[in-house]
Amino acid sequence: MADAEPTTGKRAAHRAEVQQRIEDALLDFMAKGETQRLNHDAVAEAAAVSRRTVYRYYPDREALLKALWARTMRAAGPGVRIPEDSAEVLGRLDEVFTGFDRNAAAIMVALSTPEGRAVRNAAKPERVSGWRSALEPELAALPERQRDWALGVIQLLSTGFAWREMRDQWDMDGGEIAAASRWAIRVLLKDLAEREGRPLTEE
Repeated sequence: MADAEPTTGKRAAHRAEVQQRIEDALLDFMAKGETQRLNHDAVAEAAAVSRRTVYRYYPDREALLKALWARTMRAAGPGVRIPEDSAEVLGRLDEVFTGFDRNAAAIMVALSTPEGRAVRNAAKPERVSGWRSALEPELAALPERQRDWALGVIQLLSTGFAWREMRDQWDMDGGEIAAASRWAIRVLLKDLAEREGRPLTEE
């Protein structure tokens, strides 16, 4: 039994290393704009592992797409995740947008190609559920459908789409985009607090 721990540790380290190679290959496909080639055979070749190994970690194409989106977000930084509350919505913006600056090629592909859209949409259920939970206290008094209106706008200001447009159209860097988005989200949250449940269609 004394030898069991080191063996287990080595196996776990090997599994983590293999998974990292697969995810790095996925990120490389995204950065190069080659997501249309994304399949188990191509990933296996790029990661220098067997096709069977790729299937062991990611049993279908949807699993590959989810892994690619998660890897793309992790590459941008640990703050690039679904926020837990309104304070984190505001507090994470610098890390989100400067992270997008660091990984501009992959983020641009994710935003501008059909495959990138498929990659983003693979995580839609988790994203929608997480954002609803994060801002539930601020939105609870609104009519039900209008909660999604508010969520849609606030989330949009926190995403790569806001980053891309402010970067391309207004020559802003990640820090400036974070500051501008934080200001806009604060205005929206203040309005939500002051309207006390009045519909968003009312002044």
